[in-house]
Order: sequence, then C-alpha cells, then structure tokens
Amino acid sequence: MHLNTIKNQAIALAGVAQSAALVQQLATQGKTDQSALENSVASILKIESDSVEAIFNGLSGIKLGLEQLNQQLNGFQISNPEQARYAASLVFLEKQLSKRPDLLKTISQGIEKAQQQRDHFGLLHENVFANLGDTYHNTISTLQPRIMVNGEQNYLSQPEIVNKIRTLLLAGIRAAMLWRQCGGTRWKFLFYRKKLQAEIENLLKQI
Repeated sequence: MHLNTIKNQAIALAGVAQSAALVQQLATQGKTDQSALENSVASILKIESDSVEAIFNGLSGIKLGLEQLNQQLNGFQISNPEQARYAASLVFLEKQLSKRPDLLKTISQGIEKAQQQRDHFGLLHENVFANLGDTYHNTISTLQPRIMVNGEQNYLSQPEIVNKIRTLLLAGIRAAMLWRQCGGTRWKFLFYRKKLQAEIENLLKQI
C-alpha cells in the first residue's frame, strides 16, 4: 500500500480536523454529530487496514472533517481558530508521542481493552469512552503543552462528556500519526496548501 499520496494526506488531515470539530461541538453544545463520532472512535480501534480511507469507514466517514478542513483552507482568515488550535496541537503532540515507546505501549494496551469492550458492549458504550478517555489522560495529557479545551462549564464538568472529548482527542492523535505515516509534514501543509485544498474539494465531490 503506497501511503505517501496527497489523497491519503488529505484524508488523514481531515481525520485530525474531524476530531477537533467534534471536541468543539461537545465542549460548547454538549452533543455532537453522531455518525462522525462513531467513525472517529472506530478509527482508533482499526490498527490494521487495507487503505487510509477504510480506517474512517470510507470517505463518508470523514465528511465532517473534509468540510471543516475545506473551510479552514478557503480564504486568508482561519474560519475557526479554536478548531485550528486543537488540530495543530494534536499534530505537535503526536510527534512528541512518537518518541515515547513507554506511552505508546500504554496506549496500545488501552486500545486492546477497548476492542474487547466494543465486542462485548458496543462501540459507543460509556465503558469504551471511560477506558479510552483514561488512556488519553494517562499518556498524552502528560505531554506538554496540554490541550486546553474551551467550552461551557456545565458540559465540561460532566464525566461522560469529558471521556468523549478525551477519546476524540485520542482519535485526533491517531489521525495525526496517519498524516505523518503518509508523508505529511508542517512544511508540506504550508507549501502544498493549494494542492491539498484541490484534493479535499475533489474528495468531497465523491461523497
């Protein structure tokens, strides 16, 4: 499987954007796009896959991320600075995480446990979110700078919403890892912006 293509880079980056968008929805509205949530959470548990798009259950599974990314890249102003900050932080933290085999091992164990829980309870069960949320908290939350999520306090004080947010940040790290595996770099993002945007628009037409 040849990973290093602009298509795969666009899909992986859309995965990061989708996680950031879902985190913002949960933090500010207490609810979220259910099908995007399901596909982002499922992507954490897909360790082996035939293609990058299959990790997100096809292009439709990453539609929200592609739309958000298209908005962010269209025009000179960042349309949603908060989401852009989450996405940039996820890419930055994933790079740090890649140098920490101890944390990667802990994450891998958490994912194995989540796969068993999914088979037993179903993917969107609170036990799955609690386990993946704890996994994020015990690993990525220990790296600097920590991602500070802004939103409504009455949502951010609810444990089940906090677990979902942490799980989605873990999904964002998974997508950032894919972006790097597909040859994505900060340099590419800056210099191939037009190419990326054309690819994203092309992918959106296929959904």
